[in-house]
Amino acid sequence: MDIESLRHSCSHIMAQAVKEIWPQTKLGIGPPIDDGFYYDFDKREPFTEEDLRIIEAKMEEIIKRDLPFIREEISKEEAKKLFSSLKENYKLNLLEEIPDNTVSIYRTGDDFVDLCRGPHVESTGKIKYFKLLSLAGAYWHGIETNPMLTRIYGTCFATKEELEEYLKNLEEAKKRDHRKLGPTLELFDIFHKEAGAGLVFYYPKGAVLRSIIEDFLKKEHLKRNYLLVTTPHIMEAELWHISGHYEYYKENMYIINAEEKEFVLKPMNCPGHILIYKSCLRSYKEFPLRYFELGTVYRKEKAGVLHGLLRVRGFTQDDAHIFCLPEQLKREIKSTTDFVFDTMKIFGFKEWEIELSTRPKEYIGTDEDWQQATQILEAVLKESNLTYKINPGEGAFYGPKIDIKLKDALKRKWQCATIQCDFTLPKRFGLTYIDVSGKEKQPIMLHRVILGSLERFIGTLVEHYQGDFPLWLAPVQIRIIPISDKFLDYALKIENELKKEGVRVEVDSHNETLNRRIRQGELEKIPYCLILGEEELKNNTISVRKRKEGNLGQLSLNDFIGEIQKQIVSYT
Repeated sequence: MDIESLRHSCSHIMAQAVKEIWPQTKLGIGPPIDDGFYYDFDKREPFTEEDLRIIEAKMEEIIKRDLPFIREEISKEEAKKLFSSLKENYKLNLLEEIPDNTVSIYRTGDDFVDLCRGPHVESTGKIKYFKLLSLAGAYWHGIETNPMLTRIYGTCFATKEELEEYLKNLEEAKKRDHRKLGPTLELFDIFHKEAGAGLVFYYPKGAVLRSIIEDFLKKEHLKRNYLLVTTPHIMEAELWHISGHYEYYKENMYIINAEEKEFVLKPMNCPGHILIYKSCLRSYKEFPLRYFELGTVYRKEKAGVLHGLLRVRGFTQDDAHIFCLPEQLKREIKSTTDFVFDTMKIFGFKEWEIELSTRPKEYIGTDEDWQQATQILEAVLKESNLTYKINPGEGAFYGPKIDIKLKDALKRKWQCATIQCDFTLPKRFGLTYIDVSGKEKQPIMLHRVILGSLERFIGTLVEHYQGDFPLWLAPVQIRIIPISDKFLDYALKIENELKKEGVRVEVDSHNETLNRRIRQGELEKIPYCLILGEEELKNNTISVRKRKEGNLGQLSLNDFIGEIQKQIVSYT
């Protein structure tokens, strides 16, 4: 049984249940989504959590009736009359957007009808294992000036075991929620009203974590012959007219008027890298030319789609643009995918999914260029024996792309790397190089990120590890706990020696009991605590406690340093 049809049908049953309980409620849309479904409703009185249980009970009744899903095709005019009589104004709005003269509706039972393309299962009795999950607000069509509807999320599976496993993972996901763990572990916060929504404040520990990732990225890019660049945050709007962003992306751009000119707070780094490319005459001998920037960009996201670090308005990309010859293109794409996979393994990810995203409805460039770029990306995936699926119409407006989505410890997917093949922007900006025969030619441009947005990747890391980072990533690797002030000088001496070795260490000299301070170290997910007292001072040793494992006994400082350095090297 097709899981998408199953979930779509369950969404339909939920809408029927709501209408039977609250007949005056207006229906929005109710599609299947990853891991479940939702339906949007316009109800006079707000839904409550208790209402979800009431709706579930009514859904069970409808399922027991085993009502067939009956599809009918009618003219758009007939549909308008039908939904006008039902006073379903949102369905009428949807009908206005459908270009076809014929539409499909589905009926279940005597009284319920919905505008729907389907498909559905044969009857309501085919639905066995479902659960309503949560409530959320959703503007109609996602436009803030439209009415706010209530969205009810649910899930549905073919077997009881699958549903139970999913619900178990949902509970686990709540414990891993980076929006809670970030402030709790003093990593970051996104809730400073004075700064506006969707902007991140990194606290000292979070800034250290981010710095570790940034340093890793710089080292790995330099090792692969990338050139580090930095470009301005604000540039004249004319640049974005040339790139096409002004026409195709304007609603997501921050536009500033100053000095009788229009400027843009950059939403992408590519135009800045193009200007660096154009700063001098280029020769084929320079290629491939790889520019890398940890570039901070800004996008005017709607308030309703902001979500922790995963969807923000200001974020930093590990962004690179590769200018190359046609014969170098496949090799550069292949080396980039290898770079992604190597990096993901280092950060502790072992599974991912690959999508090839093709030309969207609105695009720039010629059909021939799009076809060639898409064929090249697909050829690399096939030649590398990589499993992938086609994601129709989800390419960038200037070129097709390969998207790589990570799977975390709970098998959830997270958008990460992107590799975009672009024949168009080099044309629009008049990019050239001198080939071997002295003629001017146009380079091909690859846009790519490895981790993607650092903000989103850090949010992913927090949830993947539940904030319990491996030693090499832990913002504080060691906490030293002297059992009393008598041993503080010894603690400071040990701290100094560890810092000389590049270890991230701090001393806890709070006036609390030893057990309480050890417990606090566990709660803060510090990998190691070193306990110092009379015996350790006398023997010039340290007592080592490892998170989750407890007391490891006394060691010399040198032996301990050697042990943790081996652990760090094993990760990186």
